[in-house]
Amino acid sequence: MSPLFDRKKRTLVVLSQVYVPDPASVGQHMHDVSVEMVRRGWQVVVFASDRGYDDPSQSYKRYEVVDGVRVVRVPWSSFGKSSIAVRLAGAGTFLAQASLLASALPRIDHLLVSTSPPICALAGVALSRARGVPLTFWAMDINPDQIVATGSIAADSAPARAFDWMNRQVLAHARHVVALDRFMAERLNRKLAVHGKLVTIPPWPHMDSSGPLVAHADNPFRAAHGLRDKFVVMYSGNLSPVHPVATILEVARRMQQEPNVVFLFIGGGLGRREIEDAVRKHGLSNVRTLPYQPLSELRHSLSAADVHVVSMGDAMVGIVHPSKIYGAMAVGRPVLVLGPKSSHLSEIVVGNDVGWQIEHGDVDGCERLLRSLTSQPAQALLERGQRARAVVDGAFSKRALCAQFCDVLEAP
Repeated sequence: MSPLFDRKKRTLVVLSQVYVPDPASVGQHMHDVSVEMVRRGWQVVVFASDRGYDDPSQSYKRYEVVDGVRVVRVPWSSFGKSSIAVRLAGAGTFLAQASLLASALPRIDHLLVSTSPPICALAGVALSRARGVPLTFWAMDINPDQIVATGSIAADSAPARAFDWMNRQVLAHARHVVALDRFMAERLNRKLAVHGKLVTIPPWPHMDSSGPLVAHADNPFRAAHGLRDKFVVMYSGNLSPVHPVATILEVARRMQQEPNVVFLFIGGGLGRREIEDAVRKHGLSNVRTLPYQPLSELRHSLSAADVHVVSMGDAMVGIVHPSKIYGAMAVGRPVLVLGPKSSHLSEIVVGNDVGWQIEHGDVDGCERLLRSLTSQPAQALLERGQRARAVVDGAFSKRALCAQFCDVLEAP
């Protein structure tokens, strides 16, 4: 890489174990930012893993230039997500190699780190101090809060205390801290007061919301998957225990005798097993699963839904931020939020009248709602979807939010 390195250009270095331009991962948002910084005249070098995070058998090129972004991927840096210990082992080997390689670069003007992996930011702090350059911390989720909320470790355990110490070090050192919503910002401020350097910027949809809406009759995805005459309730995104789907699966079981209703889950993750187990146990012929769809097909796959389901666990408010809601709104579809009323999801959906909110466990209420939606005129759903798209265009557009994030990186 060194013969191609331009010492005259301002250089942004990104440490991100997950960096695959794909809607299935945080790598897509990081890539959007990197591409915009290249457009602004920066040289961007990304250090990432050469293996898939969900599927470590999936390999990527060790070095490539993607949309002007130089991506350096290191080996032995992802072993899957089977346990916390396995994740930490991959993160540790990734950070050791990435930090060493980054420290050898002839020029660094700014460092960008996120919470992928959670300990990545601490390596960013060390490199920032060693090279005397500013650091921006992008909080895409918060740990140890997440693993504590899932019951994996106790709040007063040694690992949890170590994580919180790390968080305070990063928050204290970073020049800029970016949170995804006001609940996450409040949680970060409780760890360490960072009001003066904290910016809240939500993630953006992965596709441009311009252009005509994709009508069901013109959608090749619906045709290819036998959905032409179906009412499709879709969950598209990461299937994780922090995004519970038990309520919607029970509704699917109750609605097995509705031949025109399909519950379609698109994505991967540890939560996929729960869906497959429910299908086997109850013989749910109305539940289908598909893998993540490529970015080139995302507009058609998301548009295939009549209603999108976005779920967030009750204990996850301010800890995670399901960005799948923006993609659903960008293609003009209404959203059913499964989760607490006090959350950024409910504020968007209920506050803008672009969908509905149901508490986890309210199977009766969820069933009543979905049955009523299947009998509503298509125009009623279309109007909610059009409002959803207008909200994205006005408040959550990719162009505006990505530019706002890059403005933070360029700020003194």
